[in-house]
Amino acid sequence: MTVPSILVVEDEDALATLLQYNLEKEGYQVAVAQDGEEALVQVDERQPDLIVLDWMLPKVSGIEVCRRLRGRVETRNLPIIMLTARGEETDRIRGLDTGADDYLTKPFSTVELAARIRAVLRRIRPGLAEDVLRRGDLTIDRVAHRVKRNGREIHLGPTEFRLLSHLMQHPGRVFSREQLLDAVWGSDVYVEARTVDVHVGRLRKALMKDGETDPIRTVRSAGYSLDVES
Repeated sequence: MTVPSILVVEDEDALATLLQYNLEKEGYQVAVAQDGEEALVQVDERQPDLIVLDWMLPKVSGIEVCRRLRGRVETRNLPIIMLTARGEETDRIRGLDTGADDYLTKPFSTVELAARIRAVLRRIRPGLAEDVLRRGDLTIDRVAHRVKRNGREIHLGPTEFRLLSHLMQHPGRVFSREQLLDAVWGSDVYVEARTVDVHVGRLRKALMKDGETDPIRTVRSAGYSLDVES
């Protein structure tokens, strides 16, 4: 499965960090730009799958960024969700008329933003918005927070769920403890690297019932990998 990439364009440091943290938890690759000019440069360098774009930005406004992107053939269909403190209907209409695919007024919950992102990706790029992942005999529903193996319901704690979700998005790829800490716990949370071993152990115990094989491979001196057919 391709991991969708999102560019967050937001000049408010605290909000940009919060959005990056929560969207990475949802399994997206996230880059951040702090003004409209930087956003356009980043899009030229590597086009994301979706942009979360603040209206009020230094140098080049969000509306102008949206207008320019819609004016280019290569970015004409790039999904854009606009964030703004403006709640007036005329402003919302202006944002949508400029080419935004959706519009969210501050303050908003990160849960709602994640839902809007999934909805836009489902509508515009359906292959990037898998809510349900299937790898071998494992199935994970990332919206309903349900896991099954061979049809058997598996009950996981929130950390084990995020850990399995991350591994299932990258089957066969080996992740170091440090990489898993960043992806599952967040880069700004201090947790001992050995904590990963504890949670991998709990995940294995939950997944291996009735003589089932261990789907998680330990790679000596390297880390962990989900070893199932994708």
